[in-house]
Amino acid sequence: MTSTAVVIGAGLAGARVAQRLGAEGPEGTQGAHGLDTVLIGEEEHAPYNRVLLAEVLAGRYGADVIALPKPPGTTTLRARAVRIDRAERRVHCDDGTVVPYGTLILATGSNPVLPPLRGLFAPGARELPGGVHAFRTMDDCLALSEAVSPGTRVVVIGGGLLGVSAARALAGRGAQVVLTQQAERLMERQLDPASSELVRAHLTGLGVEVHTECRVRGVGVTGGAVRSVELADGYSLDTDLTVLACGVRPRTGLALAAGLDVRKGIVVDDRLRTCDPHIRAIGDCAEHAGRVYGLATPALEQADALADDLLGRAAAPYTGSRMLTRLTLTGPGAGPGSGPGPGSGSGPGPLDLAAFGDPEPHPDDDVIQLADATRGTYRKVVVRGDRLSAASCSATSPRWARSPAPGRRTTRCRRRQPPAPPARLRRRPLTCRTRTTHRPRGPHTTAPPSCSSATAWSASASWRPPSSAVSRRATGSWCSARSRAPPTTACS
Repeated sequence: MTSTAVVIGAGLAGARVAQRLGAEGPEGTQGAHGLDTVLIGEEEHAPYNRVLLAEVLAGRYGADVIALPKPPGTTTLRARAVRIDRAERRVHCDDGTVVPYGTLILATGSNPVLPPLRGLFAPGARELPGGVHAFRTMDDCLALSEAVSPGTRVVVIGGGLLGVSAARALAGRGAQVVLTQQAERLMERQLDPASSELVRAHLTGLGVEVHTECRVRGVGVTGGAVRSVELADGYSLDTDLTVLACGVRPRTGLALAAGLDVRKGIVVDDRLRTCDPHIRAIGDCAEHAGRVYGLATPALEQADALADDLLGRAAAPYTGSRMLTRLTLTGPGAGPGSGPGPGSGSGPGPLDLAAFGDPEPHPDDDVIQLADATRGTYRKVVVRGDRLSAASCSATSPRWARSPAPGRRTTRCRRRQPPAPPARLRRRPLTCRTRTTHRPRGPHTTAPPSCSSATAWSASASWRPPSSAVSRRATGSWCSARSRAPPTTACS
């Protein structure tokens, strides 16, 4: 057993590194248990996958479904760390608990950004007024889920990844949703204009009213609850619930009070060490090479890199993560837990999005775009020099390809379609073969007609079942035509 590793923060990054440290032994040991690990989390809920909070809000998953596995060999404390004593290497919690550490891992995550709206906070107040909800934690999600009902008027402030997910989930619950975005398009940091327009069209199909280039100036409070949202252009939106989805900010207060180097986040090197070699930082609170990622995938990659380093694995240092955004916007009545109803099967189909890199290409970049409105697909690739610098792709499932609502019986068969009637054959092109006939050609001999439009009419007029209508063994050339001219020759 080596010195204790203490992890502050039970989010995705903290739970991942605690699980690996508690389950795996140091390099070179046989049959040894993992490191003595303590996980400190201030939320009452067990560690959960924050990425799936929108699915809980939509009612597709329960809170227990998105819970993370309990880290083996780890002691979990439900408390809030309030002070770090670097000299004594101790962590002090709000309940009086003092935890010594050999290595301290800061995975404190981030806080939601509360915009400076007029009337949002009363003088001296620190709590949000009634009817206003952030959307960051499980408690936020459960409180919002309890407050919303079909027909509830909801204004979502912020059209980034979090705001789009919240608007889609609330619209699926039957709420009347208005989404306001200060930028010129939705998810402007991740998506190019074409992909952003697909997201907007999908939300509009769900009944969401989207306003871009729209700045919110303040809120109107009546009876201790927000009942209107004031826009900068003078308009006012009536609301029952207001959701703040204006981004996140790294939680660095604990590190700043301990005297660690903090800029946008807690500054770390390629081994994820802070200026104190006994303290590491990962996840949303960490700043590596001047960059704070704030996404789940980089947080997990940092947790794995740190676990390899602490366990003595021969791993390369952490050099950064690629910014990859994945988003799936499901339609109404989709997913587990959604039963049949009047809205089942109506509305747009699921929209899958994936993007990485800078959505705005440089003037000297090579851009390749492929768009298919029929299939609902869009692809864009940006090549800078000899490297792929950015890409974006999206696909919309058509209505006929959606999963049926629970309780509906469907039959899938692989049998061939029955032969079409002659009238149907006359309305669509017919592909056929003609026999090549060798005739002596002279002054009184005409060449046999090719398989032209007249041939197609003749074949449809003398229609027979597919087994004998067109011989697949006939020799000749393929052709296709459409007409109703009188017959001159027949296709075999």
